[in-house]
Amino acid sequence: MSLPYEHQRWRECAIALAQCGRELAALGWTPATSSNFSMRLSDLHVAITISGRDKGHLHEDDIMVVDLHGRAVGSEHRPSAETLLHTQLYARDPEIGCVLHTHSHNQTVASRLYGEAGELNLAGYELLKAFRGFDSHEALMRVPVFPNSQDMTELAGYVEDWLADGESRQLQHGTPRGTGYLIDGHGIYAWGRDMAETRRHLDAFEFLLSCELDLRRLR
Repeated sequence: MSLPYEHQRWRECAIALAQCGRELAALGWTPATSSNFSMRLSDLHVAITISGRDKGHLHEDDIMVVDLHGRAVGSEHRPSAETLLHTQLYARDPEIGCVLHTHSHNQTVASRLYGEAGELNLAGYELLKAFRGFDSHEALMRVPVFPNSQDMTELAGYVEDWLADGESRQLQHGTPRGTGYLIDGHGIYAWGRDMAETRRHLDAFEFLLSCELDLRRLR
């Protein structure tokens, strides 16, 4: 049967996602089968983790394909319940090649602390330069914290409004686009052009959130 994407590309993505899952699980960022990861396969398809799989023991057969509407392609498996939060990013920005969603302790606590404010501001950190588009510690990164919802359409709507606002600010003021957001009581979504850039963004978010939490305790 002819596939609407290259099998070799799918295999490369599946291997990369499985390896990433094992690494993030070893860090304790994916407890109790939580989290979900994806990579772009083509203009119209995404490789994503199958729902409910232990991210510390992922293999190629734990990765499936969906279209940009989140519908399974060539599989009877169920994709992650949060697939729409992945596919909306790929559909909006053709440069996005990978999305990682994790539930580390720091990410979850920070999401609760800043959930009421609706955002967390990161400024003054040298590590801000780890994010694409940020070239100075003097930059300000506003990380939104969206209210949690089991209704993925509703949650995706919050994200869509923020993405659209970010595009407007980039056009008007040259402000870098966001590369991640928190969900209250949940975790973080981070993305980039490929796996390496996305991991860099995710690692930088984790470090900076840890710094912010320590500062709250010390003040």
